[in-house]
Amino acid sequence: MRFNDKVAIVTGAAQGIGAAYAEGLLREGANVMVADINTDAGQATTDALAAKYPGKVGFVRVDVSDPESTKAMASATVEQFGGIDYLINNAAIYGTMEFDLLLTVDWDYYQKFMAVNMNGALLCTRAVVPHMKKGSAIVNQSSTAAWLYSGFYGLAKVGINGLTQQLAHELGGMGIRINAIAPGPTDTEATRVQAGDAAKDIVRQSLAIKRMGTVDDMVGACLFLLSDDASWITAQILDVDGGQVFRA
Repeated sequence: MRFNDKVAIVTGAAQGIGAAYAEGLLREGANVMVADINTDAGQATTDALAAKYPGKVGFVRVDVSDPESTKAMASATVEQFGGIDYLINNAAIYGTMEFDLLLTVDWDYYQKFMAVNMNGALLCTRAVVPHMKKGSAIVNQSSTAAWLYSGFYGLAKVGINGLTQQLAHELGGMGIRINAIAPGPTDTEATRVQAGDAAKDIVRQSLAIKRMGTVDDMVGACLFLLSDDASWITAQILDVDGGQVFRA
């Protein structure tokens, strides 16, 4: 119970890796606010979790690209649980992502995509930090796409990495740590939609460990980075990817 009575917000927690993060925190004693733009899916996930962890989970609708919405998310969490100790910036446009080139992608779509997938992490961080105290921690969701050709999706994840490293210095003096997880190909519904059968080729050709990642692989890494076991770790991007990429 590493997180007994701590309070965490998980954005994009209605499904997939975000929902797994929420349940992983609940299993270890945290109170969790499920935050998602999809009210129906978010409330359904919250209801399912509340049946297992009564009184420990709430739901708030949030548009992470909207400053006022992120502030309302933070306020709702403080009102329900009394504070904020952890933030997981997981929300992103991914399963419904359009495929296009940086040279040709519709500009309005690109602006909205970056507002959610990159700036959303900054807006959520700005919203919660005033409610955090020394010993709090943040985990951003990056991707190995940041190290590979992947168009505007990869560009957004490069931004997440840079944001993590820069914010670490702004938050460090407050006693708040911030790191990022960069998942490799992970077996979720969104990845099945985006990659299809090509995922098998990625596993065969580019992974050292010849299997897709699972949500549980991500949960273990995320909970470690939030925990006191990582108390001197900040500004780091942790690839959880079966050996897909390696950097000097």
